[in-house]
Amino acid sequence: MKLYSFTGSCALASHICLLWAQLPFGLEMLERDQMSTDAIRRLSPNGKVPILVDRDTVLTQNNAILHYIADSNPAANLLGGTLKERAATNMWLGLINSDMHPAYTPLFGATAYLADEAVIEQTKANARQRLRIYYEQIDQQLEGRDWLTGTRSVADAYLYVTGLWAGFVEVDLSGLVNLARFMERMKTDPAVQQAMKDQGLA
Repeated sequence: MKLYSFTGSCALASHICLLWAQLPFGLEMLERDQMSTDAIRRLSPNGKVPILVDRDTVLTQNNAILHYIADSNPAANLLGGTLKERAATNMWLGLINSDMHPAYTPLFGATAYLADEAVIEQTKANARQRLRIYYEQIDQQLEGRDWLTGTRSVADAYLYVTGLWAGFVEVDLSGLVNLARFMERMKTDPAVQQAMKDQGLA
């Protein structure tokens, strides 16, 4: 397997899960301007990471890649072992991937096309408010739990990435003690530490 990523991207979640699953893989760190090259566009027509290549299989989109990694080593139990556990993992993964991740878009420069500074700031404020609501839901879910669904899963890796982003763009996580505990525990995880180092984040 080979994972394509760039520093600070959501591909960090796939990187962490590859290490959790103890799968052999190579890593290629890209610069943003490389995403528009023909070589990368052939792998990812939308010019985005993560990209996972496994022999003749080429995957994009974190949701698909995280499931592929988990199913490549079921013994790692990164999706949950029962029907209900897998459903719960997919529910939280869906929230993070489909709701929380897109909510960061205005905070990552998507407002650059707007001319009105007041509109830009209001758009960013709305995004931070929406994200706060999501993180409050997450914090409640983590009450009495070490992981979102009771056992370590792909959703936890993705949550960690968005938690890092919150610090980069000043999303208010104050008072969310369960989330804070989760983030601190993740920071001590050997796989997370290795992935952070490999991605130039440590």
